[in-house]
Amino acid sequence: MIAIPSDAGANASSLRASPACKTPHAPDDPGVFPPDELTAVVSLATSKTEEHDQPATRWNLDDLAATIVNEARHRAMSRSTIWRVLDGADIKPHKSVYWLNSHDPDFDAKAQAICRLYLDAPRLYQQGRLVICCDEKTGMQILQRKYPTQPARPGHPEKQEFEYIRHGTRTLITSFVVATGEVVWDLGPTRTSVDFARHIGQVACYFRHASGFDWVVDNLNTHWSMEVCEWIAAFSDVSFNPWELRTGRQRRAFLSDATHKHVFHFTPKHGSWLNQVELWFSVLSRRFLRRGDYAGVTEFEYRLQVFLEEYNWRHAHPYRWTYTGEPLVRGTPFAQSRRQQQHGRAWVSRRRSCWERVLYPPRPYKRQAA
Repeated sequence: MIAIPSDAGANASSLRASPACKTPHAPDDPGVFPPDELTAVVSLATSKTEEHDQPATRWNLDDLAATIVNEARHRAMSRSTIWRVLDGADIKPHKSVYWLNSHDPDFDAKAQAICRLYLDAPRLYQQGRLVICCDEKTGMQILQRKYPTQPARPGHPEKQEFEYIRHGTRTLITSFVVATGEVVWDLGPTRTSVDFARHIGQVACYFRHASGFDWVVDNLNTHWSMEVCEWIAAFSDVSFNPWELRTGRQRRAFLSDATHKHVFHFTPKHGSWLNQVELWFSVLSRRFLRRGDYAGVTEFEYRLQVFLEEYNWRHAHPYRWTYTGEPLVRGTPFAQSRRQQQHGRAWVSRRRSCWERVLYPPRPYKRQAA
């Protein structure tokens, strides 16, 4: 045991009592910002860059920090602080997605009618009437890789050569039966009104025992041409007078006549995503077109025909349609904040802050129960 002199203890106590040895605390925490400065960050990130004389087309953390100091005259914020504020508000100014807005004044009525048609498709199928979604898959490139593809091996994915040789394109006109998932197709180099009318006739002959057809198509002019009206009149056993079908509105009204055997249902403008055949086209792109390697047109057409026959035999099934025609509502307005709340992080309150309630007021409608 080491003995400590009495004067050493006194010196140590005097050092502890000396005010010069104490580190003064900062009056305010530099990481704490008032709500108005946090709101300014969110408001700036949701504005356009050209409104603040920024040459860039999107915001990044450095530009936000510089603009806050130069324009708002607030205290300087670090990149991490700005990121935390935007992350808490679930705002990602560096990301962008495509959005298609429909300006059709009758969008709701048309969408709900098509959705009801999808729901009634099994019952109509039992009665002998088919609901068919029809559209074209255009511009399918027939590509051949210039060098052989290296197959996948342990630890390495498949390697596909970047350079390719083009052998032209093909168009696939497809009809998708909603009740069964079966597809009927026509493969050719073009998609003219004559091609579409010929495809309608092929589908009608393929399902010759059906008592009626409900066609869901978009507003492409080849879908309501004079040739299509002539074929529909022949298959529906109605009179055909070209002088009464000189305008597009008259032809669409003729094709939408509910008394005919073949009735057309046109999707709203910019609403082709309501057509279920678009879902099947995504399957075709992922499973056949995306990683294809074809030596020529003949091989492409043969392999595509084998794929379609295999799909009808083994994989055809009706799709589960969940959209009802009601306005689409985002399920979690603050997805990241909700995720943090579920993980129990202490600095995220379950109650929405004042600036969140001001910037994101409640929506005028709520999701309806199924």
